[in-house]
Amino acid sequence: MKIQDQIQEYISSLEQPKRNEIEELHKLILTISPECRLWFENGKNKENKIVSNPNIGYGFYTIKYADGKTREFYRIGLSANKTGISVYILGIDDKTYLANTFGSEIGKAKVTGYCIKFKTLKDININILKNAIQSGFDYKNQ
Repeated sequence: MKIQDQIQEYISSLEQPKRNEIEELHKLILTISPECRLWFENGKNKENKIVSNPNIGYGFYTIKYADGKTREFYRIGLSANKTGISVYILGIDDKTYLANTFGSEIGKAKVTGYCIKFKTLKDININILKNAIQSGFDYKNQ
């Protein structure tokens, strides 16, 4: 199954109103980076056990491990969870960047080193979230 089909199947499986909000965020991210590489992680490990919530990924960056090995992974992630929605902004070295840059203006959200988590879009300033996502795409590790 194509990644776009997996993404649509995932979004369609969500209950309202979360389905509409994930769809809105999916479209928003694609307007920010229309040609980005898409990913879909179903949340299952090699033994087919659920280990995380399914998530949609956008863009990519290269993870460098201490042993010299590398791996590509998505830069921006989007996931529905029991209590709301998580937007992941990965690959930023400074784990205080998101909270310091966007935390005070984003609204009712928990902002960690790589995640912006909120209950509903009504709780946040969508323009600030858009700026955070854009900064994630633009971020270049030092």
